[in-house]
Amino acid sequence: MDPTGPWDRDRVDEFLADACVPVRLGCRTPSDHPWIVSLWFAWDPDAGFGTDAETGSDDPAGAIRCATSASADLVEFVEHDDEVSFDVSTNDPPYKGVRGRGRATVVPDDDKRLLRSLLSKYLGGTDNATADRLLRPDREEVEIRVEPERLHAWDYTERMGATEE
Repeated sequence: MDPTGPWDRDRVDEFLADACVPVRLGCRTPSDHPWIVSLWFAWDPDAGFGTDAETGSDDPAGAIRCATSASADLVEFVEHDDEVSFDVSTNDPPYKGVRGRGRATVVPDDDKRLLRSLLSKYLGGTDNATADRLLRPDREEVEIRVEPERLHAWDYTERMGATEE
């Protein structure tokens, strides 16, 4: 899938792989109200092979892989209506990111492999109170997998100026 905006697909893949901010995922409730949640995610650039309906490209669409409790309201929402929107963007200037829309599916994460990898990415490992709570044996975990139908990159670095690190 070829993104629109100032970045090519390689730059989009790099940004999403390196981003350590939550994805903001927009969906609709069963009563047709808009809803948004923030979730930890991992980007899988090689997922979702198939022809891009908008561009005709045969490149993989990629997938945003999120972990959540099987009892989360979001699970019901995306099972009711799988059409979602998303945004992954920096929290500090100069602002930049990737947004888009796609279809979400819910799949079990029985061994909590995805959750464990996200705990490592966002918290540096599983030796902490949050991991203890989320990895409880009695807690059922699922993966929300979003396969983008459209990706759009945006980058305000030029208009805002680069910040010193």
